Amino acid sequence: MSAVMVTRKVTRKWEKLPGKNTFCCDGRVMMARQKGVFYLTLFLILGTCSLFFAFECPYLAVHLSPAIPVFAILLFLFVIAMLLRTSFSDPGVLPRALPDEATFIEMEIEAANGNVPTGQRPPPRIRNVQINGQIVKLKYCYTCKIFRPPRASHCSICDNCVDRFDHHCPWVGNCVGKRNYRYFYLFTLSLSLLTIYIFTFDIVHVVLRSVDSGFVLVCFFTLWSVVGLTGFHTYLISLNQTTNEDIKGSWSGKNRVQNPYSHRNFGKNCCEVLCGPVYPSVLNQRELLQEEAAGPAAPAAPETSAGAGGPESSTTKTTAPLIPNEHTPEDARPSIAAPPARSSSPGEEKPPAPQDPASSSSSSSPSRETDPAQAKEKTQ
Repeated sequence: MSAVMVTRKVTRKWEKLPGKNTFCCDGRVMMARQKGVFYLTLFLILGTCSLFFAFECPYLAVHLSPAIPVFAILLFLFVIAMLLRTSFSDPGVLPRALPDEATFIEMEIEAANGNVPTGQRPPPRIRNVQINGQIVKLKYCYTCKIFRPPRASHCSICDNCVDRFDHHCPWVGNCVGKRNYRYFYLFTLSLSLLTIYIFTFDIVHVVLRSVDSGFVLVCFFTLWSVVGLTGFHTYLISLNQTTNEDIKGSWSGKNRVQNPYSHRNFGKNCCEVLCGPVYPSVLNQRELLQEEAAGPAAPAAPETSAGAGGPESSTTKTTAPLIPNEHTPEDARPSIAAPPARSSSPGEEKPPAPQDPASSSSSSSPSRETDPAQAKEKTQ
C-alpha cells in the first residue's frame, strides 16, 4: 500500500500573473513583450552621444571649456536613468478579480439590471461616482472582471488595466500610467535638453573648424520631434489631463463636462503630477505563493506482532461502544445477563472425561423409578 507525499513549491506571484507583460530579475523588472522599439531607442541615444563624445568633445574641451563634455555626460546619464526607470517599472497595473469576486460582481450586476427580455441588449455595465461635484462613470472591464477606477483604461497591447492610463509608448517598451508618468516626462524633457545641447555645440564646432558635418542635419530633425513631444505633454500637465482623455475628448467643451481633476492653476497641476507622492504598486508581483504538489512515496514496511510472531492483520474489527445509546443497533449491544463465553484456543481444549457404564445406560434409557406407595400396594 503506497502513500502520497505532498511537497510545497514556492513561486512568485509574477509567474502566475495573466496579461502580456514580461518580467526579469525575479519580478523587479516589468516590461511589455514588444521591446524591439525600446532597443532602437537605446541604440539611437547611445550612438548619437558616442559620436558627439568621440569627434567633437575633444576639440571643444581644448578650445572652449572642459566643462562642455562634463555637463554632456551628466545630462546623458540622467536621460538613460529616466528611460530605464520608465521602461522597467510597474505603470500602475490593476490586479484582476478573483473567481469568487468576479462571481459576486456578476450577481450584483444581474440583481441591479433585473431580467432582460430575450432578444434585447442588456444595459451597459457602469457605475456613477461623484468627484469634486462632477459625475464620473466607472466602466466595467470584461477581461479583468472589475469596475475600473476613474481615469483607468485597459491596454490592448499589455492586456491589463492601468490606473491613470496615459498611453502605451513603444519607444520605452511599456505603458505610461500613474506610477511612471513623471519619469516619462522627465525623460522627454532631459532628452530635449540633451538634443538642443548637442545640436548647439555641433554648430559651434562646424563654425570654428569651418568644416561640413551631416551630423547637424540629424540633430535638427531629432530636435523637432523630441521637443514637440515634450511641449505636448507640458500642455497636458498644465491641464492635469492624460493623452487618452485628450484623444477621446473626455473634458472637451462640446460635452459641457469640466475636468474634475484640474485645479484651474498651472502651478498646482504641475506640482500634483510631478511632485506628488509615489504610489506603491498594487500588483505586488513579488509576493510568495505556495503550491502543493502530490507525488508517490516509498511503501511503508509491514509491522510484525511481538507476541504471536506473525504479521499483524491489516483489517480491524469494530467493537460496540461500552455505553450503548439509541443509535446503537440491537445486535451490537452487549448482553448484561449472560456475558459472552470466552473462546478457548485450540491448545487449551481438554479431552472428555470417561463415563460410568451404569450411569451411561441409565442416562440413555428412560427412567424406571416408581412411587414407594405404589410398590407397597403391589406386595400386599
